Amino acid sequence: MLIFDEDRGSDSPFVERVWRCHSEGADPFLSIAASHRELVVSRLQGKVTVTMRGPETRATPLGDCPGDGEWIGILFKLGTFMPYLPSGALADAEVDLPIVSNRSFQLSGSTWQLPDYDNTDTFVDCLVRKGLLAREPIVDAALQGHMNDREIRTIQRRFKHATGLTQGTIRQIERARYATHLLQQGTSIADTIFEAGYFDQPHMTRSLKHFIGQTPAQILARSRPEQMPFLYKTTHIEIRHTIPV
Repeated sequence: MLIFDEDRGSDSPFVERVWRCHSEGADPFLSIAASHRELVVSRLQGKVTVTMRGPETRATPLGDCPGDGEWIGILFKLGTFMPYLPSGALADAEVDLPIVSNRSFQLSGSTWQLPDYDNTDTFVDCLVRKGLLAREPIVDAALQGHMNDREIRTIQRRFKHATGLTQGTIRQIERARYATHLLQQGTSIADTIFEAGYFDQPHMTRSLKHFIGQTPAQILARSRPEQMPFLYKTTHIEIRHTIPV
């Protein structure tokens, strides 16, 4: 099973959180929908892998998580993207970057030292200075509703280019993750429906089965064997001005 060792916030405007974990034994793992991009350094059976993961729009069973592995992840803020990757290229996908040695990898033709848990902010700053990481400010503005109707077409295009998803899809994913967090904390199904903004229980059940891979009752009872990712104190994104999607 995966043991989540620690996670922390970041001073970087490009980074949401940094985390690290390790595994002990082999247990089934369920990858759930996520709206953020993520860079993950894996060490498994002596092999190093650096993976750029895109947003995920559905839950995916991954089988048994291998034992004796170590992972470090950099979870990027919404709107952070790599300009050299085509728009939407990482939606429901991931890219393994070329490994040079057990301490370095290649990115956009240059060799980079592998980041560790403590120097990720410095690593990200270097990527930004080299033009390999950028941030689209319109994403935050759109999520906060600070746009007018005359800009909708431009917002839609720039939003999807930066995130790989539409605003509507991100709202649905974050609502499902927020509902899951509430249920994991012991909140009743009825209260979760209200707090997360679902119309009724069938609406929430359909959403969680698609995005999380479990029903509300299964999450509340912890009745499924699959382990899910730690949700990092997920909070609900309120989108007051919804762009048509």
